[in-house]
Order: sequence, then C-alpha cells, then structure tokens
Amino acid sequence: MAKKTTQATGFEEALNELEKLVETMESGELTLEESLKTFEKGVALTRQCETALREAEQKIEMLSQASEDAELEQVSADSVSN
Repeated sequence: MAKKTTQATGFEEALNELEKLVETMESGELTLEESLKTFEKGVALTRQCETALREAEQKIEMLSQASEDAELEQVSADSVSN
C-alpha cells in the first residue's frame, strides 16, 4: 500500500513544482537559457502527472467494472455500527 501513497504524493509534489515553474516563467525574470531549462523540466513534470492520472483513471475504470459485476448488498445501520 505504500506504493499508492508514494504515487499520490509524487503526483502532488510534481503538480506543486509545475505550478511554481509556471509562476517563475510568468515573472519574466529568467534568461532565455533558464527559460528553456525550466520549460524542459515543466514538460517532464507534465508527462509525470499525465501518467499518474492515466493510471488512476484505469484503476477507477477497473474498479467500476468490478462493482457492476458484483451484486449489491443492502447494508443496515446495525451492521455498520458493529
């Protein structure tokens, strides 16, 4: 289960870093060379985020299909509190 947490954390970290890179580039204070390096890093982070989202979407789809195949059970309030 640690892998899932790491993956989610990795996504959040990548997204936060990407947002910071965008802010830095929008400031207009970078040289051309710095801008290109920052852009390159941003592309890599974008790909990382897209991969994580695609994997999550596939997992949700698999779980949804499994749920459709399973029979629904009525859950009473008494069974939940035990």
